Amino acid sequence: MTTKSAGASAKTVAITGGARGIGYETAKELIRRGHRVAIGDIDEVRAKDTAAELGVDVVTRLDVTDPESFLAFLDLVEAELGPLDVLINNAGIMPTGAAHQEEDAVTRRQVEINILGVIFGSKLALQRMLPRRAGHIINTASLAGELAVPGLATYCATKFAVIGFTEAARQEYRKSGIQLSTVRPTFTNTELVAGTTGAKGLRNAEPEEIARATADLIENPRPFVRVTRLAGGVIAAMKFVPTRLSTGLGSALGADSVFLEDVDTAARQAYLNRIRDN
Repeated sequence: MTTKSAGASAKTVAITGGARGIGYETAKELIRRGHRVAIGDIDEVRAKDTAAELGVDVVTRLDVTDPESFLAFLDLVEAELGPLDVLINNAGIMPTGAAHQEEDAVTRRQVEINILGVIFGSKLALQRMLPRRAGHIINTASLAGELAVPGLATYCATKFAVIGFTEAARQEYRKSGIQLSTVRPTFTNTELVAGTTGAKGLRNAEPEEIARATADLIENPRPFVRVTRLAGGVIAAMKFVPTRLSTGLGSALGADSVFLEDVDTAARQAYLNRIRDN
């Protein structure tokens, strides 16, 4: 049985990368709050299993790097659930390692999924929402889109891009009735961080925390939210610290090695195989 938050009207919400991790938990949380949820994911088998578990009726294979696939997904959502109220561009991948050793195909894959997928989805959602002068686009970024992390050069670049794109679009459409927001998680305990230990003194977030923050954004829109509060506060403060000091602090927290030599590659291999195959 679903429960709806007090004062919150049920909305039609489409989630990309909804089969697992943050996307899965976000779908679960939104259903709990009484919203109508559809999920798309490149892993069709896992997406259908997730849909069956959560009671989601609208589910399909979605390749966010293909505008036609994205268009078909949103067409299906609106045909089955009604006008799109919220699009959550959640799909993303995070390989780790030294920039000069990253395979070109892996670099391209990150750019296509993490940036182009967000831009394609946002454009298609805007085209539907603008005539109604209502809607909300939530793009999952990262605190790594505000502060660079060694071993994640391309990933950081993509998340910086997501924040920049969303903020520019938010200002562009600020008088349109459309909300645009980013969710900026710290490293979160999903497959993305398999084989890594996280920074010293800062715990990883749980995907349920990101889900709650995303659901709260739908009900109380604002430009962005950082999760966790502590990690977000540290990132915000670092912007006012001299570069030499902030770099030294990052080293003290283990940032120089956590996504480079400290990675357990064997524990990470299954995730890397999956994102390459898909």
